[in-house]
Amino acid sequence: MTWTAAQTAAVIVPVIAILGAALTALLTYGLNQRGARRERRARAFGEALAVIEDYAEMPYRIRRRTGTVEVRRELTEEVSRIYSRLAFHQALLDIEAPAVGAAYRLLATEAKAEVGVQMKTAWQKPLRTTDAEMNLEQHYDRRRVDAARDRCVRTMRAALGQGRFPLPVKRLPSRDEPPRT
Repeated sequence: MTWTAAQTAAVIVPVIAILGAALTALLTYGLNQRGARRERRARAFGEALAVIEDYAEMPYRIRRRTGTVEVRRELTEEVSRIYSRLAFHQALLDIEAPAVGAAYRLLATEAKAEVGVQMKTAWQKPLRTTDAEMNLEQHYDRRRVDAARDRCVRTMRAALGQGRFPLPVKRLPSRDEPPRT
């Protein structure tokens, strides 16, 4: 008995179908893994930036404090927790995305330099005792933190693969600049 074209086709077609299905499954798995990794990184980047914002808010919280020992203890413990979270996110970014880790280190350094002085000044201000006094007339300058954050965000976007095709982002004004109309 001789091998016919029909028999060859009967063998080749299922093999091609199986290889195609395997390739499709492998490609889908790879794309899903890539998407999950990107999502995990984006979440880590966002959480790291949130810690900087928590730190930058501390002069306002200190300035609005009441005069109790408990509040002073709570605020100093919050600053300690923020420093711990900064160190955690710095290490995570150094491991996950070294270029982002370097940009975040510069951001944290700028925040500590600018906000640290503001916190010291806030502790030296008189206590606010009425509701009306809780509205602060003067905002703290955040130019250094904002500029470093913008550089860090650009590095984060590049690490997420958005560097070549940046999405338009509406920049919100910082506390010390008037809203744009």
